[in-house]
Order: sequence, then C-alpha cells, then structure tokens
Amino acid sequence: MNSPDKLVWYSAQEKPFFICGFPWLKQDKCYRRLPLKSSWPIPPAVDTLANNTAGGQIRFQTDSPVIQLKVTLLGPSNMYHMPATGQSGFDCYVGPVGRCCYLATAAGKPSDVEYQATLLNLPEKKMRLITIYFPLYQGVKNLLLGLSPDARLLPPPVFSGGRIIVYGTSITQGGCASRPGMAYTNILSRRFNHEFINLGFSGSGRGEPEMARIISEIPGPACYLLDYEANAPDLRASLPEFIRILREKYARIPILVISRIPFARICHEPAVRNNYFRSRNYQARLVEKLQDQGDKFIFFQDGSRLLGKKDWQECTVDGVHPTDLGFLRMADNLTPVLKNILKKSPSGR
Repeated sequence: MNSPDKLVWYSAQEKPFFICGFPWLKQDKCYRRLPLKSSWPIPPAVDTLANNTAGGQIRFQTDSPVIQLKVTLLGPSNMYHMPATGQSGFDCYVGPVGRCCYLATAAGKPSDVEYQATLLNLPEKKMRLITIYFPLYQGVKNLLLGLSPDARLLPPPVFSGGRIIVYGTSITQGGCASRPGMAYTNILSRRFNHEFINLGFSGSGRGEPEMARIISEIPGPACYLLDYEANAPDLRASLPEFIRILREKYARIPILVISRIPFARICHEPAVRNNYFRSRNYQARLVEKLQDQGDKFIFFQDGSRLLGKKDWQECTVDGVHPTDLGFLRMADNLTPVLKNILKKSPSGR
C-alpha cells in the first residue's frame, strides 16, 4: 500500500470536483439541502435538519492510489439506534453508474466533530471514477480531500437526465442505515444516471405548501417522489395541495406518490392496521382521480410492497426505520417502477 503522509489537499468545493445533492450550493457556499434564505417560510425543525447532508455526493475521476479526507462536522453522533458510520461517516464507491462498487467507509469516534480518515489506499495507480457519499444525520462544516502529489484529477461524466427529487421523512433521510451509501435514495443513485436530491426531514416531512413551493424552485427536475405519509398530520389536506403546487410549475414532470412502508404494529393492532391501509387506499384513489382528470404523469406506489412479502418485519431497526436490508429491498422494488416512469419524463431520458 501507499504512504498517505505526503498528500495534496483540496477543498471539495473546488473544480473539477462535482458536488450534487445540494441545490443551493453555488448560491450559499455551504453543504445544506435548502436555501439559507427562502422566499417561503421554512418550518424551524426542517430548517435545522436541512443542515444534515443526506444524499450529498462528491464525484470525480483520479488516478491517485490514495484518498483521504479531513472533515469538520457541525456536531457529534448522538443517536442510540443508528451507527456513527451512518450518522456522520462518508462512503466511498468506485465505478460508473450501474457498476458502482463499494470500497470503504470513513468515520471518526461518535464523539468526534473533526476527524481524518482514509477512503482509498490501493496498490495500483489508475484512473477511477469516485463517488463519495456525505453523512446522513449530521452537518458538514468543512471538507478537504487529500490525493497523491502526482495524481491526475478530472471531472466526472455528466448526468444524462434531470434531477430526481425525493421529499419525505426520516426513512427518506436515511434513518437508520449503517452507512451513507445504504440509504435507499443513494442506492437508487447508483442505478440511474441522474442527480438525486434527498429532501427527507426526520419527523418533519409534513407536506406544508411552503415546502412544495421551495421544492418547485429546484431547476431541472426529471421526477418527484413524495414519500411523506408517515409524518403528515392530515394527508387528505396536504397531499392534493402539494401536488397542485408542483403542477403549477411543471405540468408534465412525473410525480410518484409512495405510501408508507409497513411497520411492526400493523401485525398486532387491528386499529393501527386499518388506519394504515385506509391511508394507503386514499393515496391510491387520489392518484387514480387525478389520472382520470387528465394528469398522465402522476403515479402511485404501494409502500406495503416495498419491503417484500417474506420476512419484511425483520427489515427494521426499531419496527419502523429500515436496516440496510430494508433499504436494499426498497430500492430493488422501486428500481423497475422508476425506470418505467423516467421513460415518460421530458427530462428523464
């Protein structure tokens, strides 16, 4: 292996590094999922969670056999049911979309707000396409990447289609994946040649109209995924309005409404089970109604099927939030659905 003692350090915001997942990065110069100043009021909890870097990626090509990172976080890891590797670590993948292979995870101790770690240390010097995933449940104040002094550094291939924008809950944000690459939006990002925008806000994806208007300001959408049922206080009021606001801006961009994945209590409490399927059926009927009214670009995905038919109860950390197995099953079941929908998107091909 190579000695990482003598490295050249680069800011991750320098060219030719390409950072995605932060639509307002050029404007605000910080790793944040929503704008620092918005024309629409951001709910206080969402405003805080927007600093969590879920879905963020750095992409680049290099022949450096060594890659290290130095990071300053906004805080330590503090969740009892999610590893620090998922909360505040970084994942490194190598290869193009469709053949992107996991290599390593970098993380400090749970109490660390600063750490330095090795993501890549391989014997062969050759050009590689690198994707580094940001932490799911922590903010990043500063990030430096260390490469070999004689390394070449090139931009990554451009994405072939528009952005896939996912709005939802803690499950969308990535709770409780063991490492960043295993959040279902990040798994999907390795299968589709699109930038993914993760707008999952833990406990706070409530479907406010102001959030719909902020989301509609993100340019270049190829598809919207609405996966916020579990946080919605009144889905019957919020969902039709949320869709209407998106449609004001983009009449022909596909919208996929995803009902909540199953959770353990529906197996044991009839009233909870009935409410679960009542909410699912409402979303299915709403989408069908909008289709009948002429919207040919809206679709429904039954969330009760996303964890699979067999042993789905074993796919969570706490009866609600998926493990890596649960996220992988979600991505596997969403992949053919999303592939078909993107064929219908004006900017999805």
